[in-house]
Amino acid sequence: MTDPARRAALQTLAAVRERGAYANLVLPGLLRDARLKGRDAAFATELTYGACRAQGLLDAVIENASGRSVSDIDGPVLDALRLGVYQLLRTRVGAHAAVSETVDSVKESSGRGASGFANAVLRKVSRDDEDTWVTRVAPPAAEDLLGHLAMQYAHPRWIAEAFRESLRANGITSMGQLQALLASDDARPPVHLVARPGEISADELALIVEGEVGVLSPYAVYLPGGDPGALEPVRDGLAGVQDEGSQLVARAAAVAPLEGPDGGRWLDLCAGPGGKAALLGSLAAIDGARVDAVEPAEHRAELVRKAVKGLPVDVHVADGRASGLEPGYDRVLVDAPCSGIGALRRRPEARWRKQPADVEQLTVLQRELLTGAAALTRPGGVVLYATCSPHVAETLGVVGDEELLATAGLERIDTRPLVPATDLPLGDGPHVQLWPHLHGTDGMFFQALRKL
Repeated sequence: MTDPARRAALQTLAAVRERGAYANLVLPGLLRDARLKGRDAAFATELTYGACRAQGLLDAVIENASGRSVSDIDGPVLDALRLGVYQLLRTRVGAHAAVSETVDSVKESSGRGASGFANAVLRKVSRDDEDTWVTRVAPPAAEDLLGHLAMQYAHPRWIAEAFRESLRANGITSMGQLQALLASDDARPPVHLVARPGEISADELALIVEGEVGVLSPYAVYLPGGDPGALEPVRDGLAGVQDEGSQLVARAAAVAPLEGPDGGRWLDLCAGPGGKAALLGSLAAIDGARVDAVEPAEHRAELVRKAVKGLPVDVHVADGRASGLEPGYDRVLVDAPCSGIGALRRRPEARWRKQPADVEQLTVLQRELLTGAAALTRPGGVVLYATCSPHVAETLGVVGDEELLATAGLERIDTRPLVPATDLPLGDGPHVQLWPHLHGTDGMFFQALRKL
């Protein structure tokens, strides 16, 4: 493959398929090695993330056009076909270029016979547009609307069902809202920056990076494009890359109302990889507080240490369920490990790796962490429970369990006032559920609870 942008994308897809790599960790290194910048880097990024995100739809089209299961197609050929079909259906790349570049790469990696197969498949795909192919490979909308939407917007059916259940649990019953959510989750997300409180304001950061001040978080800036890691404020530690919804979670933990004075003992019980701990630490520095950050894995604890360097944060390598820390914290953030299906737009390959059984295992851990957090919180203190998943079992199924809350000595408090004034809908509470299509954030859930 002579085009270096396509080559970098293809190498990333191979790493994702062969060793379960994460595209966002592999691609930047390949771009640096190939010295790709500007439009070429943007093109490689669009091809990589787009093909990973749309994998389920692409595979359905490939199977229909080839008459073979994707499991019967050699891995390198399948990578190339996914990249080629993505270009044909979801980009403005000309059909001739998409087909010829892909066929040449298959010939180089797998020989003339495989390239002939790829040529036949891609030429068949190129005869119709995406809408026509969706109609061909998806369940009929009149018979199975949810299944049709799941295929149209490249989501596993079980995740689309989880989204529908969560929308309904939050009083949103329209299938049009589900369609809007799936469409938003299928789109390339904007980059959100966080201005470190006490270091730089959002207005100042926006001017420097030529971005736009956020709508919900007072620290958020929307970046129009480019590599955020190359920005001077990010390199200097004045700003970071963090979804606006995650910023709201950390802020809510810092501003939730307490009964009695704030003694300045704050805790991040699930701190890795450190984004929320860094924002919490910045706010603690302003308030004269100190944060303990707990992370069980040493390599992730090291990421936390790097993220909070220079802040009043102490990192502990421990299990949040039995941390060994002294009770009496004023504020405890439990950003619980979860399925992550609310952040799929930022993790393009993740939706095709997750399974429904993952949720059942995680909810046990989430309940144990919430119980552990309650035991470390002083009476009148606050626990802020959060997940980057809207799945009902991981959200309302945990903080809505009255028996669990009674045993832990917790009561829910209205969390909506912890979101800065906005005209965007926040539902009936007492929790906050954010949505990509309504709020422009990841699908974050958070609930403040007071220790009795």
